[in-house]
Amino acid sequence: MKLSQFPLHTQKKAPKDESSLNASLLIRAGFIEKLTAGVYNFLPLGLRVLKNIEAIVRQEMNELGGQEILMAALQPKQNWEATKRWQTFNALFKVKSQYEAWYALGPTHEEIVTPLAKKYIFSYKDLPLALYQIQTKFRDEPRPKSGLLRTREFVMKDLYSFHQEEADLDNYYEKVKEGYLKIYEKLELPVLLVEASGGTFSKYSHEFQVITEAGEDTIYHCSNCGFSQNEEIIEDSKKCPRCHHSLVKMKGIEVGNIFKLKDKYSRPFNLTFLDQAGKSKIVMMGCYGLGISRVLGSLVEVSHDERGIIWPKAVAPFQYHLVSLLSGNSKEDKLIKRFSEEVYQKLLKTQLDVLFDERLEISNGEKLVEADLLGLPQRLVISPKLINTKKIEIKNRKTGELKILSLQQLINYSQHEKHLSK
Repeated sequence: MKLSQFPLHTQKKAPKDESSLNASLLIRAGFIEKLTAGVYNFLPLGLRVLKNIEAIVRQEMNELGGQEILMAALQPKQNWEATKRWQTFNALFKVKSQYEAWYALGPTHEEIVTPLAKKYIFSYKDLPLALYQIQTKFRDEPRPKSGLLRTREFVMKDLYSFHQEEADLDNYYEKVKEGYLKIYEKLELPVLLVEASGGTFSKYSHEFQVITEAGEDTIYHCSNCGFSQNEEIIEDSKKCPRCHHSLVKMKGIEVGNIFKLKDKYSRPFNLTFLDQAGKSKIVMMGCYGLGISRVLGSLVEVSHDERGIIWPKAVAPFQYHLVSLLSGNSKEDKLIKRFSEEVYQKLLKTQLDVLFDERLEISNGEKLVEADLLGLPQRLVISPKLINTKKIEIKNRKTGELKILSLQQLINYSQHEKHLSK
């Protein structure tokens, strides 16, 4: 993609109405645009990152046997009344139509997926079943803050599993736990697996927390045995209950949580199945959420420097940022333009994601500052000092490592990097 054809407008200064680092950098770099408090538009670059995160999550959900569906965001009031959550879910957006019917804008989908599953689960032969979706959710947050970390509209993956008995639910729960850890590893997002309250469902649920001072959750962690627990359920904030080592207090961003729902939602909707003896039994359920847009914000919080964002390879909107620097000498600049175009076309032919800054009206300094702000993994520079030898400077955004390569060496290097990332 050539930058002259791309709707990219960066900002030199942080927006005045944003206090969070993630939103400030994303807005400055042209990834998102703020519509109103807690609501953001994803621009082309931001959407590419979002879709890359979704692809990683989708792959793992499919590996776990999940079947992808897409459920309605507009949910009938009676479904929420069946679970008695119409009045108790404090962040529920409630919408009244001009025809007097009431609806909820879905913050989660237990009230929808359970009666849906009831239409397809009849006997033990229909179980286990796992259904997931990636969808926009809504929560009527009283004080949206922290950029993409606490919003009124957000993108989430939610997986729901259905089982004959608790033992099967327990086994699947452990598989999902491992699957989540694989996702965060691929995203290069360091997380702690943290015990949290299971509410009325079970003794514990589990959260996946990114440790950062920007986090809103308080975590107590044992560096000796790895035990971690949310502040809401911790009994002794000084000593680890497992090894009696001292606990360290930390701040975290919750980027995923998993629950054993058991019969919490299957009973209100009478979701049952016939076992092998022909006896009717209640279906056991689990739910597993992962915040897609929250992951995007979290990545920025933990992967940036004073110059801008540093995207991990797996989610970057483009892998290479090709920058053409001109000297003002017409003869020299003609060679630079020609060689830059040649490099760009060769990289495209090798099926590499390249953002090419070939703009003539932007100064060399502005181009380099913008490249750092956007934070693509590799910056390629074609400059006056190297044009006579037809060499390209390649700089790793994360490490700062510099290499001077010929075009063929660059092609070989990029193919090697592409192979390693698979």
